Amino acid sequence: MGLFSQWQNRYNRPGPGIDKNAPEKKAFVVFFEILGRKFWKLCLANLLYVVTCLPILTRGVADVGLATITRSYAREKHAFIASDFGDSVKKNWKQALPIGIINLVLTAVIVFAVFMYYNAAPSNTMAFIGLALTMSVYVIFTVMKYYVPFLTITFKYNLRQIYRNALLLVGAGWKANLVVSLILLACYGLMGLLLFLPNGLGIAFIFVIYLFVFPAFRSLLIQFAIFPTIRRLIIDPYYAQHPDEDKDKRRDLGLEVEESEEEKAEKEEAIFVDRGRTKPEKEKDADAEKRTIPRQYTEAEMRRLENKRRAASAKDDDDDTI
Repeated sequence: MGLFSQWQNRYNRPGPGIDKNAPEKKAFVVFFEILGRKFWKLCLANLLYVVTCLPILTRGVADVGLATITRSYAREKHAFIASDFGDSVKKNWKQALPIGIINLVLTAVIVFAVFMYYNAAPSNTMAFIGLALTMSVYVIFTVMKYYVPFLTITFKYNLRQIYRNALLLVGAGWKANLVVSLILLACYGLMGLLLFLPNGLGIAFIFVIYLFVFPAFRSLLIQFAIFPTIRRLIIDPYYAQHPDEDKDKRRDLGLEVEESEEEKAEKEEAIFVDRGRTKPEKEKDADAEKRTIPRQYTEAEMRRLENKRRAASAKDDDDDTI
């Protein structure tokens, strides 16, 4: 019993906590911490993404659904995999569907032009110049696609504004774009090496990686890396001019919001209220309904409450865009 008491005291002893003056963690450390915590949920989101984009023309729709999940995780916010994915698709499919088709067609045209110029380049100087220009366009357009899903689900832009801002962000966020591109190129190189495994093992590994891991990893990496640039150039300037707008949406993005005096007063209200022990049973029952004792909800109940909240917000035309 003495040993048990010692173990119990040691178990119940408070830990050191978090030092408020502790140095800020490096970005790559935070990213891998998020990846580790959310790995299995990202696998589920990845599987949902793959199923959604099986018809090639729905790739854009699948991109916005997955970007909604990974944007929340990158900002260290909670997300319901199925409901958030589905809600994002419902809200954004009218833009996401043509975006996916445009991306598919332009990518196919650029790749075809690259092969045509490449075959003619050895004997034709103009073809070599055309190859260099086409490769440049391909790189720029590929990086633009890093930003398109985020811009689609976050801001109330039309197609022209989405692609215009994505093009501007290619240059403005070149450091983050370079890091993301190098990491993705390394991943593609490793998957290319897997093809040399015998008996089709490499193809099997690549199939499993794509089915459960890679698209979600790529989306999380992109959402984590590009947000500081978008915040600096688009979000912060907007809210500097509109400080009292969209506070809930700003909290969803993990942005600090200055609370009003009323909001501070609500937080300072007592949670438990002493009603005394001498009141009749009827009065006790009436008081019990007024108490604000926090309730522990199950995962299913939280999901139902979230769906009701989303349905109510949909009626008011209040989405997650700015």
